[in-house]
Amino acid sequence: MTIQHKKERKYVPEITSPLRGDIIKMPGVIAECSGIRIYGKRIKSIIFTTDAAQAINHNADALIAVYPFTPHPAITSAIIGISPVPVFAGVGGGTTGGKRCAQIAMFAESQGAVGLVVNSPTTLETIRDIKAVVDIPIVCTIVTEYMDIESRVEAGVQIFNVSGADRTVDIVKSIRTRYPTIPIIATGGSTDETILRTIQAGANAITYTPPTSAQLFKLKMDKYRKMAQDEYESRHQLS
Repeated sequence: MTIQHKKERKYVPEITSPLRGDIIKMPGVIAECSGIRIYGKRIKSIIFTTDAAQAINHNADALIAVYPFTPHPAITSAIIGISPVPVFAGVGGGTTGGKRCAQIAMFAESQGAVGLVVNSPTTLETIRDIKAVVDIPIVCTIVTEYMDIESRVEAGVQIFNVSGADRTVDIVKSIRTRYPTIPIIATGGSTDETILRTIQAGANAITYTPPTSAQLFKLKMDKYRKMAQDEYESRHQLS
């Protein structure tokens, strides 16, 4: 599949350095989406990581920090504290719900989060509890088109975060058909083709999951080993 850009892009001067050039780069095709403007900042690409080193070394517009453990203000504080971009902070909603979830949301807002991400099982009551005490967007994770979208909007959800694996494109289409203007963040997969399909389905912003630090470090170590081998062979050829 060949991706054709409809309009010629303007030249963008780029400044980097040998020490800062080795970063996680978001797929260029993400530029095709409209973005979501939150408090004046336009966000198109969102890196999905809780790795401290990755949180600093990337070129995404924002970071989404959700993890499979009970949300804790110390984790949110640490990530927001080192992130050079806005952070969407996970505040639970599955195992952690109700008033505790609302309290964690308040902490995240006070620490500087740009949005609060609640899990798919989050009850409407919990969403209302959060909405009553914060002034930043509630982002609800959607994992299937069978979830009750309308009730979540009425309860206070302002952005949807679609994570439906191979059903993501269909879920995005379903939401966009019913809600033409609601902001949608969605996982785009690992290729330009899947990302573009997600954008064409109606996603305004794309989350990208980078390789793990261990995987990236392996590539670097393989490079170093090759360099050492080449140097060894060069020395022995000269001798």
